[in-house]
Amino acid sequence: MVLDKNTAKKTAELLLQINAIKLKPENPFTWASGWKSPIYCDNRILLSYPIIRNYIRDEMAKQVEQLYGKPDCIVGVATGAIGIGALVADKLNLPFVYVRPEAKSHGRQNQIEGHLEAHQSVVVIEDLISTGKSSLNAVDALRAIDANVKGMLAIFTYGFETALNNFQEKNIELHTLSSYEYLIEQASDTGYVKEEQLKTLMEWRKDPSHWSNK
Repeated sequence: MVLDKNTAKKTAELLLQINAIKLKPENPFTWASGWKSPIYCDNRILLSYPIIRNYIRDEMAKQVEQLYGKPDCIVGVATGAIGIGALVADKLNLPFVYVRPEAKSHGRQNQIEGHLEAHQSVVVIEDLISTGKSSLNAVDALRAIDANVKGMLAIFTYGFETALNNFQEKNIELHTLSSYEYLIEQASDTGYVKEEQLKTLMEWRKDPSHWSNK
C-alpha cells in the first residue's frame, strides 16, 4: 500500500531520472526468473546520488514513524536494502541489523548480522518487491528468533497479485514509497514513454509471467 500519493510520484520521477528504473518496451529485459519484462529496477543505484538517497531516506524514516512509531531496530534485507536500511536507521537514531538469504556456512553461521534480542520490535526495510519471497524469507528468520516484526516498508513494488497473497499468508503489513501504477502515471505525464509503449507496459502488468514482446 502506498501511503502518500505525492511521495509516490516524486519517488517514481527520481528513480526514472537516474535510471534506477529503466523502461524498454521494444527491447525487454530477461529477469533471473526467466520472465521477459519491459521494466528493470535496480534501486541500489540511488545510493550514488546523495540528494536522491537523502530524499528516499527521509521519506522512509518519516513513514516508519508515522506507521509504527519508534521500533527497537531497523532491519535491512541483504543485499539490496542494506545501504538504505542503514541510512534510515541512522536518521531515526536506531540500531540496525541485516538479514542474509541464508545462514553463512562458516564462522558464526549467522543469518542475522548485528545485535538483535528476542521480542524486540523491528521494521523491515526493502528496496524492491517483486514476488516478495526473498523479503518474507527475512521475516521468517526474524520470527525464528522471536523478533516482533511490525511491518515492512519498501521503496518500490511491481504490485503483483502473487506478492499480495504471499504477504497476506505471512500476515505482514507492506507499505511502499511508490508502485508500478504511479511509475506508469509519472512516465506518461512527463512524456517519458509514448502511447504505444504505455500500452505495452500495461499489457505486461496484466500477466507478467506469460508476457512476451511479439
